[in-house]
Amino acid sequence: MEKKESFEKAVLKIALPVTIQSLLQSSFSVVDQVMIGQLGSNSIAGIGLGGKFASLYSVVLAAIASAAGIMISQYMGRKDEKSVSKSFYINMLLSIGLAAVFMILCIIFPEIIMSAYTKDVITKTLAVKYIRILAISFLPMAISSILTMMLRCMEVAILPLYASIFALVLNTGLNYLLIFGKWIFPEMGVEGAALASVAAQIISCVIILLFFIIYNNKHEIKLNITHYLKRISTEQKTADSGQYGRQYLKILCPLLICEFLWSLGENVYTAIYGNIGTEACAAMTMTIPVLTIVIGALSGLSQASAILIGKSLGAKKYEQAYAESKKLMKYGLFASIILSLMLAATASFYVKIYNVEPVVQEITKRLLMVIAIISPVKVLNMILGGGIIRSGGKTKYTMWIDIIGTWGLGVPLGLLAAFVWKLPIEYVYFILSMEECVRLGISLIIFKKKTWMESIR
Repeated sequence: MEKKESFEKAVLKIALPVTIQSLLQSSFSVVDQVMIGQLGSNSIAGIGLGGKFASLYSVVLAAIASAAGIMISQYMGRKDEKSVSKSFYINMLLSIGLAAVFMILCIIFPEIIMSAYTKDVITKTLAVKYIRILAISFLPMAISSILTMMLRCMEVAILPLYASIFALVLNTGLNYLLIFGKWIFPEMGVEGAALASVAAQIISCVIILLFFIIYNNKHEIKLNITHYLKRISTEQKTADSGQYGRQYLKILCPLLICEFLWSLGENVYTAIYGNIGTEACAAMTMTIPVLTIVIGALSGLSQASAILIGKSLGAKKYEQAYAESKKLMKYGLFASIILSLMLAATASFYVKIYNVEPVVQEITKRLLMVIAIISPVKVLNMILGGGIIRSGGKTKYTMWIDIIGTWGLGVPLGLLAAFVWKLPIEYVYFILSMEECVRLGISLIIFKKKTWMESIR
């Protein structure tokens, strides 16, 4: 009984702050879209399309952070301080490099990028303005992401939460001032929403960095970058360093391929919605905050799964890892069903907060019902594929699962449903979402075979 209570406490210690932080971060887009929603469907669609390309960056960054989390949690499980430090600094440098590449693309070539999403000139113009400013936030996002992952592995996930709370308050206030031109500020519309998000990300990064510096000095594993770089410069290549590099690439490369192709698939979905029509695109954009909140509400379980199961695997406690994994999946299924019922009950009220045409509100309502049906499957995939199976370092499994789901089923079904069968957008979304069921089936087979359970070297 004591072990069970200890496990439950550890889950809550990580999952609860991560969940709250995820919801607060998701609320960035909610606040943006609700306020921009007062300006009409074109503005909503513009932010949605601009944000969708930015999600490409977000998911690749998440892949790097995920690789860092897998390795750091396992190394912490076996008290390997040297490997913890190496994983942290390598992933930080990769994240910063990634941010630089996406910033250049979004600042210099936004018109070309947005042309792939929509033919509507007004919507494209607004999306270009939004993404060009939002790109500035990519660097602080990169730094915050790796610092946050390290703090979560240290089991102090509450600290990044404080930064998110402050950032949310700032984002909300600046949105109001800059979007509508209140007080002494100019009315900037979608550009104001982007600028508010940039400011919030910068402040959040600074706060998380300060927390990290303070807590790192108190933690048993101290990361000293000056000492680490000096050691690297004088260290000769050994079999161990070569093995570490191979292990790292073995984990990271499938994650990068997986997340990039998955996000690219999501962008194809967005292009499908955008080409169905502006009303359909606006309706789909209005559902994004809701879907993000539903998934974000249980993202803490996914993070807790990756970290706690990873530590058990690092310590070679395989049966314990398997038993704990089953508990986490049960928690996720129960909670996701409750959230789906709540979503179905509140869908009619949600659509009324947007100042859009009645037809857009009705389409959005139907889409929300589809989301309520499919959400439990999405949540289980997030916990099982995004947390448990990855924790053993066998990221190639999740890579193939996502490729089969998105590109083998989702994209072809979406194209058929939209442009061959010419179905309404809610049916298109439901049909392409069937790939989630296929993913879950494959993931459960892999889980039961236990081939994913491995202590990385």
